[in-house]
Amino acid sequence: MLSSQVVLTTDMIDVTFASVEEAVRTLHGVAHYTPVLTSCQLDARSGARVFLKCENFQRAGAFKFRGAYHAIARLISSQPSRVFATVSSGNHGQGLALACRLQGATAHVVMPKPFSAMKHRAVLGYGAQVHVAEDRNCADTKLRELVGDYQAVVVHPFNDPFVIAGQGTVMVEFVDQVADLDIVLAPVGGGGLLSGLCLAAQALRPRMAIFACEPTGALDAMDSVKQNRIVPMPNPNTLADGLRTSLGELTLPILRRHVTGFFVVGEEEIVQAMQFAHERLKLVIEPSSAVALVPLLRHEPQLVGKRVGVVLTGGNVEWLRP
Repeated sequence: MLSSQVVLTTDMIDVTFASVEEAVRTLHGVAHYTPVLTSCQLDARSGARVFLKCENFQRAGAFKFRGAYHAIARLISSQPSRVFATVSSGNHGQGLALACRLQGATAHVVMPKPFSAMKHRAVLGYGAQVHVAEDRNCADTKLRELVGDYQAVVVHPFNDPFVIAGQGTVMVEFVDQVADLDIVLAPVGGGGLLSGLCLAAQALRPRMAIFACEPTGALDAMDSVKQNRIVPMPNPNTLADGLRTSLGELTLPILRRHVTGFFVVGEEEIVQAMQFAHERLKLVIEPSSAVALVPLLRHEPQLVGKRVGVVLTGGNVEWLRP
């Protein structure tokens, strides 16, 4: 999770559907073409025909690998440095670490507390050098030091055109796998995934409605879109650790143009959605992923009778020992 105060070391460029198409080519044969699953029980519960895009089966356990790999591939071809750095307490750090390992580069991941011990072990396991920071301000300071000491190139978790384009490949696959989706639901934190989904949907299925799902304990994206400014979230309080970030200057205008609406999700609903996925769907999903399942489980009227796609963003959840 990277603060908006950190100055990026790559130039900000426009991201378009052509960028997503380029990412499709880059990721071909590298990222998993993740499956789409269905469930009669979920259909009956929601009153909709539901299709689950299972990015919990992606490499490194989440969609974040797509954006990280695409960014590293593009930057290696244009930057003298083969050292990359980011701030992440979770899936982006894992994705960046694996992407760098696959492309012969070095990854530095600054992990601000608190973070999942499981995700910390995974980032290390994928080969990154991990720097633990006491809080986000300290993490930003450490990131600047890495840029100065190693000439590291910063790969932002969401406010980066190459990352956004990489995440958009999820939608390219989804519309190829399932015809005539009416609606797609996805969680929103910094908006990188949702921006990529929107750009691809606008080009491929312009009539499709895309809804952002956001927890009440980190309800800044909805306010940002309404107010047309980045509303900071200084003290997010949600189980969905991947959604504790605010939007960026690249993601905000994309979401304002393309997102149909928002579904707001409570913390207890997140837990119930994870339980439903585990017990009924036999899927392990993390809290951030479960946020997008909640509107279906509570039988939202806008979804009834529709063909609804859900992006299950990741499955990196801590296993609690009894």
